[in-house]
Amino acid sequence: MIAEALAAHGLLVRGSFNFDAGDEAPPGLSGAPAKAVMLVGQVGAAPWPHFRKWRAQRPQDLENPLDTWSREVIDAVAAACGARAAYPSDKPYLPFQRWAMRAEGLKPSPLGILMHPAYGLWHAYRGALLFDVEVEDQPAHKPIHLCDACVGKPCLKACPVDAYSGAGFAYDDCLAHVRGPSGEACRKLGCLDRNACPYGVAYHYPAEVQAFHMASFMG
Repeated sequence: MIAEALAAHGLLVRGSFNFDAGDEAPPGLSGAPAKAVMLVGQVGAAPWPHFRKWRAQRPQDLENPLDTWSREVIDAVAAACGARAAYPSDKPYLPFQRWAMRAEGLKPSPLGILMHPAYGLWHAYRGALLFDVEVEDQPAHKPIHLCDACVGKPCLKACPVDAYSGAGFAYDDCLAHVRGPSGEACRKLGCLDRNACPYGVAYHYPAEVQAFHMASFMG
């Protein structure tokens, strides 16, 4: 039921697991610590047509429209299956990246985005369902980490301002470049480092989607 309900919006279950006794589980629907978490996300730009149709029916000055759409969709699924919905932007922030690594056996790329063996960097986590009961555990597979086999690391060479390095993400430098006169390619095509990654090219976000995310980044 959950998979079908999410698929109607271009979303899918991205893995699940039952919390262990020593985990700091967030509250479930009852308010007691949740027993299980199921991650909800996307692969490629599958949700985009659904989001765009929804967006056309909403005020154009709506803040954070993609987050609002995600909440509407996932809240409805949570209500139908007796779970509490949680989101990456909720405060206090929940460890979505750690959950995703545990649920799918993934590791971060040099850009910080988790590297998927099939989708590359072109996937995302839009929310989670927290259950008061255990779910059928989906043991994480242990895929080869593609970044380990990537010798050239083109994802670290395409950015004009070298925003990604061993020192972390140079947020201010990146933002200034994207907003400035030399940042047109980034504004139209998205992060050049991300686009330089050779993996998961079949799941690349279209330019329209990347421009939307870059506009959100610019504020």
